[in-house]
Amino acid sequence: MRMAFWLSAAAAVMAAPVAAQDHAHHHHQHDQPAKEEAEPAPAPIMATPPPASAGIGPPRAADAIWGADAMRASRDDLRRTHGDFPVLWLQADRLETQFRDGANGYLWDVQGYYGTPTRRLWIKSEGEGEFGGALERGEVQALYSRGFAPFFDVQMGIRQDLGPDKATYGVVGVQGLAPYMFELDAALFVSHRGDVTARIEAELDQRITQRLILQPRGEINLAAQDVPQQAIGAGLDRAEIGLRLRYEIIREIAPYVGVEQSWRFGRSADFARAGGEPAGKLSLLAGIRLWF
Repeated sequence: MRMAFWLSAAAAVMAAPVAAQDHAHHHHQHDQPAKEEAEPAPAPIMATPPPASAGIGPPRAADAIWGADAMRASRDDLRRTHGDFPVLWLQADRLETQFRDGANGYLWDVQGYYGTPTRRLWIKSEGEGEFGGALERGEVQALYSRGFAPFFDVQMGIRQDLGPDKATYGVVGVQGLAPYMFELDAALFVSHRGDVTARIEAELDQRITQRLILQPRGEINLAAQDVPQQAIGAGLDRAEIGLRLRYEIIREIAPYVGVEQSWRFGRSADFARAGGEPAGKLSLLAGIRLWF
């Protein structure tokens, strides 16, 4: 009994300070006044306004040191040597032999320009025929080109046909690099007789290795009316789709092999059959691509 009494007393003595601390802390929380809301930070002091003489100098600081005439000539030279200078570029995109049932054929497609990045003179030529036979079709174009959007030019000029019907055309079109790296060339032609035709070409280089490139290519030809002199029917005249696999010996020289299917439609197919030709042709290709 005595032992239990002393243990109870010791526990009471030890608990007393803790209770006192809790009571004091509770009392302090009730007595402490609420904190006032924080005041906004003072606004920054306005900088001293520039003096009135700050805007009377030349627009370019270098003019004040070297003179406006000297710097104008320097800026013109800088512009010429950093992009705005004429360049000569030539490319044989397709020089090929076409192997097919019946007579084998040949095709050329070359183009080039001379000018600046935004203003150029383009020369284009393409055509095809059969070995040992007459030229089926051929043309030469001379076009003035001007950039109107990133990677795209508008082109205007003339086209002269080299085939049996030596027609002359006015040309307006666009050429450039579309999203996903498609090369596009679309043109509208109006002949001296008033015949209206159009052509749309697209190709894409798919790089397999650093030197091996697969190129899908498509072409569509349209006409607003029949052109019997050229065996062209109104509407969708001709379509081509092909694949060419080339190997770049160096960047400027690349032999290739491929396959291409072409179709004639509507009245154009009738003209082809009347001339003893099929409305569609499948060709195996071997050629070379050059540029410099």
